[in-house]
Amino acid sequence: MKIDKIRTIAVIGAGNMGHQIAINSAIHGFETWCTDVSVEALDKASVFSQKYLAGRVEKGRLTQEQVDSAGSKLHFTPDLKLVCEKADFVIEAVVERLQLKRDLFAQLDKYILPHAILATNSSFIVSSKLVDVTNRPDKVCNMHFFNPALVMKVVEVVKGPHTSEETASITAALCERMGKTPVMVNKEIYGFIVNRFVDVINREAFFLAENGYASYQDIDIALEGGLNHPMGPFRLMDLTGIDLFFDIYNERYAETGNKLDKPSRLISEKVEAKEFGRKTGKGFYTY
Repeated sequence: MKIDKIRTIAVIGAGNMGHQIAINSAIHGFETWCTDVSVEALDKASVFSQKYLAGRVEKGRLTQEQVDSAGSKLHFTPDLKLVCEKADFVIEAVVERLQLKRDLFAQLDKYILPHAILATNSSFIVSSKLVDVTNRPDKVCNMHFFNPALVMKVVEVVKGPHTSEETASITAALCERMGKTPVMVNKEIYGFIVNRFVDVINREAFFLAENGYASYQDIDIALEGGLNHPMGPFRLMDLTGIDLFFDIYNERYAETGNKLDKPSRLISEKVEAKEFGRKTGKGFYTY
């Protein structure tokens, strides 16, 4: 298959990452279908897309013609089968829970076209943990966007031992056509490239805060001002979603049994209080 055959993209999951990936796809000319089991999530995604696209015109980033074109190509529906039957390329963007992704991949494989590539946007779960429930191992890979997906330029393309060179090259080419910069990870490793560094920083941040060496506010200020990071670790967790990190650490702990991989006390307390960050109005900071 050639990159020119990728004309319709399906995004599975209309949450923070999914709906932004879908909007970005439509802006770059792809017929784009976004689906979710939650009608509420789809409604929120649709409203956000309209406001976002209108804002691009107001800020002079896109013309009205470009926005009208993107809007006509962007569709939100709860009908998973309908979405899959139309797609040449499928991007799964649901929560970071292995069994949920495995169940979904098995379902997607039954619905999508024989030539379609099936990619997971997972930031930590490698595609080799999903591929055995499909009948297209060579067409499965990781395609990891960063939050916010409408802004961040880099996308990690991760080749599993099952991923064909054709699939990897098409996925990288699709990144470029979506206005992104692909980074190829030649073999699977937990956390890929970027999140291996993020994980080290977060662990040190938790250690310092939990043991009273510094407040999380001052840790953020130190990394933002001292290392020129655009966001400190706690601000970044608020943006991405504290519940996402909770799920990631729990999945890792279930796999390794290493107590060091368990969610930190700070994260567990925030999740118990349902303070997930920006999306709930409160996390480590109040919004």
